[in-house]
Amino acid sequence: MITNTKGRYGFLVSIITTLCDFVLLNAVYFYVLHGNKMVGQFNEDVVWIFLNISYVPAILLFSDVHNKRILFVDRIMVMLFQVLIVHVLVMMSLVTLAGYDDIPIRIYVVFYAIFYALLLCWWIISRKIVKFFRQRGLNFRRIIIAGWNGSSKRLYQEIESDSGYGYRIIGIFDDAKHKDIKINGELSDIEGFIKENNVDELYCALPSEEDNVGNLAKIADNYDVAFYYVPMISGFMTTTFDLTSFGNIPVLVYRPNPLRHLHNRLLKRFFDIVVSLVAIGVAACTILIPVVIAIKVSSKGPVLFKQKRTGYKGREFTCLKFRTMKVNQEADTMQATKDDPRKTRVGDFLRRTSIDEIPQFLNVLAGSMSVVGPRPHMVKQTDEYKKLIDRYMVRHMIKPGITGLAQVHGYRGQTKELWQMEKRVEYDVMYIETWSLWLDIKIIIRTIINAVKGEKNAF
Repeated sequence: MITNTKGRYGFLVSIITTLCDFVLLNAVYFYVLHGNKMVGQFNEDVVWIFLNISYVPAILLFSDVHNKRILFVDRIMVMLFQVLIVHVLVMMSLVTLAGYDDIPIRIYVVFYAIFYALLLCWWIISRKIVKFFRQRGLNFRRIIIAGWNGSSKRLYQEIESDSGYGYRIIGIFDDAKHKDIKINGELSDIEGFIKENNVDELYCALPSEEDNVGNLAKIADNYDVAFYYVPMISGFMTTTFDLTSFGNIPVLVYRPNPLRHLHNRLLKRFFDIVVSLVAIGVAACTILIPVVIAIKVSSKGPVLFKQKRTGYKGREFTCLKFRTMKVNQEADTMQATKDDPRKTRVGDFLRRTSIDEIPQFLNVLAGSMSVVGPRPHMVKQTDEYKKLIDRYMVRHMIKPGITGLAQVHGYRGQTKELWQMEKRVEYDVMYIETWSLWLDIKIIIRTIINAVKGEKNAF
């Protein structure tokens, strides 16, 4: 049975999932490599042993994938890729040293493609299974919180939001009484509580200058309890933080931006180019010519509408769209409305289906936009809203997008009231702080679904 006994069964879960990794590894080996005449002349048993040996350092280096209780799909995908990179390097080294270097590359490509897909599915499913048991009170960790303030409240809410994390709060301690939460005792009562209860982890949310912090850390050491310090950052609760270091000094990074890292920017750029080329290719083979003809027939003017908008780091760029309105003088200053008389019949359809945005894939290829990101606003809007909305300019920390997190949550079209733009900014900032390739993929899928259904706010 999976239960809670100072992590012993959590360790058992890791062992079982890792053993299943090896089962998949060997299953793919026998399917792809065993008996394959294209592999060449070699001792199959030796290569089979090399495959298994190579997985040991790979999974040990990234053991968090089976140990961490809170891990999202995008992070799992990255860690799996890292595991396979290590496996490939070790495997290639062993095979080369043994003289078995005549195995065609395409065999390895097929092997690792199948192994990646199956292992990803298994890792996600295994975490779902363990989460299922944790939600039913098994394999949980018993924790206590020292100090009750903004930081500990946020921690409490995060833990209580999902029982599948496998944490159970069994005590909260503070020297003051609070009406909003049950306090189990004062800080001086913590040691006695730990003695009488099977506590796994202690989260301390006290000011760092207090002597109690050091004392609680010592108590945790004496009773084999994991000690975690929760920084007093309740005044910044509208954002998230990353932990880094300056030399040997730990530093909290305010408003993390994954796209500050070069490898993430390169990954997103590669993804943008691939998606844009596919989108332009599909459009050219299907709807491009009919759309161009329809625009030209519906009203006088160019096929493409060009407008100056605010982009990356506040720089202006020329945003492209299929023209959906009659040529007018207010195009750069007035938002489109639901029953806007400037719209053509063809333009109304193009807006409702988001087909008018297709030329922006050229902006993506040119590097001024991304497929997913905060929507670029007219320069006039930027000048107006940056004075009215906190964090408005934060949305320009990355390239603007054809679609975005705010748009798939229904915040698109005309903004009649200030709160509507504030919600857009909120989602834009959330996207910047939590970016991942998997998030981009999900947003694109939801955008396509919304476009097919037709959106009431698209006008």
